[in-house]
Amino acid sequence: MGAQLVALCIDAHDPLLLARFWSGLLGWERAEDQGDGVALVPADDTGFRIRFLPSEAEKVRQNQMHFDLTSASPEAQKETVARALELGGRHHDVGQGPEATQVVLADPEGNEFCVIAAGNKFLAECGFIGALASDGSQEVGYFWSRALDWPLVWDQDQETAIRSPHGGPKITWGGPPFTPKNGKNRLRFDLAAAESSQQTETDRLVSLGATWIGVGPGAGEVLMLDPDGNEFSLWPAAR
Repeated sequence: MGAQLVALCIDAHDPLLLARFWSGLLGWERAEDQGDGVALVPADDTGFRIRFLPSEAEKVRQNQMHFDLTSASPEAQKETVARALELGGRHHDVGQGPEATQVVLADPEGNEFCVIAAGNKFLAECGFIGALASDGSQEVGYFWSRALDWPLVWDQDQETAIRSPHGGPKITWGGPPFTPKNGKNRLRFDLAAAESSQQTETDRLVSLGATWIGVGPGAGEVLMLDPDGNEFSLWPAAR
């Protein structure tokens, strides 16, 4: 059994501000979190929390991953966009052009996300959070499939996607060309050792292609990199 994905961590200048925005947009409730962070608990089959962690780092590039939110109808897409704007989001230009069917937005701290048009077949079986769409290689898609023990649900033209056997959003990697990595990612995964010790799980992830960095600031936190150099944390048990 692979490691358990327990949270998506998002760096924030104002964790409470972002938690309020995403709670209002997703309909998730707030929960206690360690330190100065704020957590949201899923109200659907997403399977992992969202943690907003305090950071003074400035956003200097497009994020390595972003949410793709689904729409049941054209009216639902418009309603999601309107709700996001009312909560403090804004339209965002990433070069999508006037013919794009998805609406690209940013949250109050500039983190990009898309509201996908109705009728998207790739995300048809998914919930409101259809995907975590990621910039990354085919190899990193294979790594995360093995790391989490989630099956590949797409593997064509160097594009990959995985999804938990229990449902929830897909995690996708778009293949080349890649956006150059400049500094620490603002969005990162928290994993927990599922059925083995933290050291055993660390060794397994390294054997799959991860890199051990060191010990993190959290008690029991191990810092690692995936094969594309994206940061993630491994904890000794589900948190």
